[in-house]
Amino acid sequence: MLAPKIFPGAHLALGLSGGLDSVALLSILLELAPALRFSLRAVHVNHGISPNAARWAEFCGGLCARLGVPLQLETVDISPHRHLGLEGAARRSRHEAFARVDADFVVLAQHSDDQAETLLLRLMRGAGLRGLAAMSPLRSISGTRARLLRPLLAVSRAEIETHARLRGLEWVEDESNADTVRRRNFLRRDIFPLLERQFPGARATIARAAAHLAEARELLDEMARTDFERCAGAEGVNVADLQGLGEARAKNLLRYWCETKNIEPLSAARTGELLRQLRESRSDARIGLAVPGWTFLRYRERLYLRRASPALERSLREVWDGANALPMLSLGGVLKFKPEEGRGLSLAKLRAGCVTARLRQGGERLRLDAGRPRRTLKNLFQERGVPPWRRDRLPLIYCGDELVSVPGIGDAFEFRAVPGEAGLIVTWEPFE
Repeated sequence: MLAPKIFPGAHLALGLSGGLDSVALLSILLELAPALRFSLRAVHVNHGISPNAARWAEFCGGLCARLGVPLQLETVDISPHRHLGLEGAARRSRHEAFARVDADFVVLAQHSDDQAETLLLRLMRGAGLRGLAAMSPLRSISGTRARLLRPLLAVSRAEIETHARLRGLEWVEDESNADTVRRRNFLRRDIFPLLERQFPGARATIARAAAHLAEARELLDEMARTDFERCAGAEGVNVADLQGLGEARAKNLLRYWCETKNIEPLSAARTGELLRQLRESRSDARIGLAVPGWTFLRYRERLYLRRASPALERSLREVWDGANALPMLSLGGVLKFKPEEGRGLSLAKLRAGCVTARLRQGGERLRLDAGRPRRTLKNLFQERGVPPWRRDRLPLIYCGDELVSVPGIGDAFEFRAVPGEAGLIVTWEPFE
């Protein structure tokens, strides 16, 4: 259950609601801790939904005090996630609280009955294979080193209750569990008893099906990783290679790509729409499809997945004070000025005026070669294949009112350092 997954000296944090399942798991973990050599504490999340929320927190505090288990209390606000429904908002807030826990593993007490209910709920929503694989026994938590561990997924609620009663454990009952307006409670109290009259052991059978689907999902993820490595370059995905995979594998790759960015899974309709736009648009057409917080963008023969950025104040102007770095947080990066003899911009010429970093306004020109005229930045960007959305967020270096450098494009010929002269190589390094 635990031994193959955790390591000696690991720090475990148990999600303790005070209900039967989590209290029983607390008992089990305390019994196993000496042999498996892990430290344990509990985390209680107060959603503020039930009028008994304070009493549950008090119960968990008393229980942990008697057992000598440190308890971390987290009070959350579910209102930012109300669009997910009451249960969805509570779950999202709870997982955000778990992401703040400093631990190697956050341990939850979901069991095989919960797994069966989750599979049926997702089936009723028309979920794809990723959704039907239901809850994973072990997965990473975004933004933290901790992993989410569910060691009881192969154990039934009846077995957990037997364990609790044999050890004389006490727990609290959530009054909302009797509310069959909530879909999970409806399945638990009305649908599963009906199913088991005709199909004994239906809960265990459905939970086993979820495990089979999880194995199938692992195979698809492995295929997606292989396809992504084949289609992706330094950045973005080659559109022709993506289309060459066929509809099903292309959709699988796009879902996997979103998952690597911790983006909510794309619906079948949105994935199909993105592939339709790629298929029907010209090779030089710009297309875009937004997902929460991100946007798919095409430029030439590549598809990019970019984080959505707030609009910028085009009059942005940052003065360089001579340091080796100029952070530009609003642009999401930092300008670096590396000293280099005989290369880059002439330090002496830069000192003759005020050096600033600004944004593109349109119509800028830069002369890169002595024997050639000034060229528009638009032309230079197109020649270098810089995507349009990156051009407007690239800081341009001015000395006085003279454009002297565009990172990634080049320096103005008139401002270049000559051999033996102190120079500066300017680079732009995005944080991502």
